[in-house]
Amino acid sequence: MSTIVPQKQTIQKLLGNAEFGIDFYQREYEWERRNIEELLEDFESSFWSLHNPNNRRGDVRQYPRYFLGTIISFTKNGKKQIVDGQQRLTTLTLLLIYFHHQRKDNEEITDVSRMIYSESFGEKSFNIDVAERNSCMQALFNTGEFEPIGERDLSVSNLVARFSDIEDVFPDTLKDETLPYFVDWVINNVDLVELETTTDNDAFTVFETMNDRGVSLGPVDMLRGYLLAGINRGEGDDLQTQTHHANRLWKDKIVDLAKLKPKEDQNFFKIWFRAKYAESIRERHKGAANKDFEDINQFHRWTRNNVCKLGLSNPRDFNDFIVNKFEYFASYFVQIRHASMSFTTDMEEIYYNNFVNFTFQYMLMLAPLRLDEASEIANAKIKLVSVFVDIYTARRIVNSKRITYNTVRDSMFGLMNDIRDVCIDKLRDKLIEYLGNMQEGFNGISQFNLHRRNSKMVRYLLARITSHIEIKSGQNSDFYTFTSGTGTPFEIEHIWSDKFERHQDEFETENDFRRNRNYVGGLVLLPRGTNQSFGAAAYEEKVKHYVKENLLAASLSSLTYERNPNFEKFVKSSDLPFKPHPQFKRADLMQRQKLYRQICEQIWSPDRLNSAAST
Repeated sequence: MSTIVPQKQTIQKLLGNAEFGIDFYQREYEWERRNIEELLEDFESSFWSLHNPNNRRGDVRQYPRYFLGTIISFTKNGKKQIVDGQQRLTTLTLLLIYFHHQRKDNEEITDVSRMIYSESFGEKSFNIDVAERNSCMQALFNTGEFEPIGERDLSVSNLVARFSDIEDVFPDTLKDETLPYFVDWVINNVDLVELETTTDNDAFTVFETMNDRGVSLGPVDMLRGYLLAGINRGEGDDLQTQTHHANRLWKDKIVDLAKLKPKEDQNFFKIWFRAKYAESIRERHKGAANKDFEDINQFHRWTRNNVCKLGLSNPRDFNDFIVNKFEYFASYFVQIRHASMSFTTDMEEIYYNNFVNFTFQYMLMLAPLRLDEASEIANAKIKLVSVFVDIYTARRIVNSKRITYNTVRDSMFGLMNDIRDVCIDKLRDKLIEYLGNMQEGFNGISQFNLHRRNSKMVRYLLARITSHIEIKSGQNSDFYTFTSGTGTPFEIEHIWSDKFERHQDEFETENDFRRNRNYVGGLVLLPRGTNQSFGAAAYEEKVKHYVKENLLAASLSSLTYERNPNFEKFVKSSDLPFKPHPQFKRADLMQRQKLYRQICEQIWSPDRLNSAAST
């Protein structure tokens, strides 16, 4: 093997005027929203551990360093090729593009453009240079937008989604006057170790060796070792048997967690410890210190420093912690995560909540569970919390309120502490009380409209409404069909075509027309081919075809109200103001807005909490 050169690199040194390629055999860019949230949460926690608003920019040099891992590369045709590390480097590039856009409003932010692209002989190329992704990256760099319609490259779709996630979840505490400091910290204090080889064979040998043999113990392994050592400090003839049993149970559960997703075992410990043990959280004011909630990011270290809080005072406690507590909460977590990823009867709300990326649901569900209660009670508590989250998120969505992790962190942490270990009746009462105190209701739907940043949420709302009225009308229907099911995907269809001239009798300006056209009451879901085939057709022409589509679209046509007893029965029993619309004027749109609001109030009625508590 030729010489391997390890180099510790800051982001500025690694990406500054560099050029990396990714060969065709590399896997796609696969990071998920959760990965973005975790990275930004870790960055925020490390940065604020020493930052103070009174500090000078130069003081950032002394801030803590953050190690982001090792990347492996080799040189081919004068360009470095990434063998391991493309997920992190690509994500860092997206974060740098976000910083680049923030600089337009704040010139104090360091110019990071040379870490995004390099220029040679008058030609620009992205520092992570992949031909299939360059048009997307160029659009994100220039405007922050790219529409991957018909895009077959999974990486491109993920790039757009993850950049949107960065915009969505970027912590408010790092914005405004703090952002220049944070940008300096990211590009100068976040380190990676680059292992550079001269050939691809050497690079792959290093990669395989690191993955096959391991470089160091991970946090889950270190926690396991600490807990098992605590058992071994005991006495008795059965000590070895006890330790062996605890070790075997631990390994079995870690396998179950690992089958969910990569590093889901680490995610579980953060969620479990926060749900059951976190008593404090960093305050929002500048310069505030990290507390339990943030320190649990390093859960293996936090455990050593909080043995009293965890009830670990003797070997028996350590054994109980693995054999009973860990086994119990890991089992329920696996059950919940399966329901979040696969539509499951009687656990549908967990899937819905995951669809809108409400990651706090897992902490809220584990918080009230107790080892001394029957499984029926535990499952009813999970159902209660999942229904609550479903109602809570829907209300915020229609009022255009964000439900991102950082936006709701403080309020959900407070709720999580309020419902920790409570009985099921008190849990129900607490959740009903919380909803009763919410300012947001479904009246907000009167101003809810489609725009670039909320298309997923609008599609979600329309899918829930459509599947609800179809199921209530005795049809075979489910939410999955309208969102991520197999077959032809569904798209948002504007009932009004984008033709202002047809509506000048009701709207004085084109902007006013477009705003009304995007109201949710003027939208339905249609299969992609059907949606595209209508083009700029007038409403009177389109409505003839709507009758053949899903029930929400079909309800616009008078034909739907003929010889359709199940639908008629549903309309009568629900007292919803369904009616046909031979034409679709402004008054018709307002009537549909009212209809959608009333459907939402029935779907997300707080009465569901009473039903869930009695199951």
